[in-house]
Amino acid sequence: MISVTESTSRSILTPCGLKNFDFQVDPYIGCEHLCYYCYVLSEAETDWSKEVRIHKDITGRLSEEMDKIPPRSIYMGYYTDPYQPCEGQFRQTQQVLELFAEKGFSAGILTKSDLVVRDMDVLKSMKSPSVSVSVAFTNNQVRRLFEANTMDTEKRIDALALLKESGIKTGTLICPVIPYISDAIGLVEMLEPCADEIWIYGLSINDPSDKNWLNVEKILREHFSDQAEKIKTAVFDKNHPFWADLKNRLEDIQENRNLNMHIHI
Repeated sequence: MISVTESTSRSILTPCGLKNFDFQVDPYIGCEHLCYYCYVLSEAETDWSKEVRIHKDITGRLSEEMDKIPPRSIYMGYYTDPYQPCEGQFRQTQQVLELFAEKGFSAGILTKSDLVVRDMDVLKSMKSPSVSVSVAFTNNQVRRLFEANTMDTEKRIDALALLKESGIKTGTLICPVIPYISDAIGLVEMLEPCADEIWIYGLSINDPSDKNWLNVEKILREHFSDQAEKIKTAVFDKNHPFWADLKNRLEDIQENRNLNMHIHI
């Protein structure tokens, strides 16, 4: 059982380094999806398997911070998933989106959950909202090894299809591509009908001592022992033939189908 506690000691509206977004809001501190490869784990303040924090009086404090900037699109989903399971109870994200709409702001969302569909009406009331889903695996048994508390890939894609049908701009982040495990081509096939834009990133580890790599390596040793060394070699060598071959195949698909696809491998 996850413990949800309050945090009052930080700004809610923070600078964002992503293209087209100057600011971001993370409605939660920590993420109970517990993706073992997550780049944020090395910065985690709590044990995400046990505790997630929320902002006290999130809309009151955020409203004051938003009054200092003109309306624009705010990113949600950089350090935490705005639709992790506890959102169903605490509705921090829903409150933030309603505040955005009230003040003439918009949102760009990244999630691994279909709960975003709940807020489709408030998103449609905004100017140019966008929603992307993050996926990494076609095999849900493998997904559960690396993403303990996420939902099936197919449910995420169904949600994206509903959002696209409603007129909301959609995208997908195929990430991380784990060499010899992920089926990036298969995911493109699944997502092409419902994603206006596709981004693809390989598993990126800065240091073999980082917590996310130690997590991944443990999974590889236990469940992919015959391929573990081969996978590790490719992960830490961006010039490895695996990446060049996959990039060539993806570029062929991109050109032949005229897809709005960004390949970062």
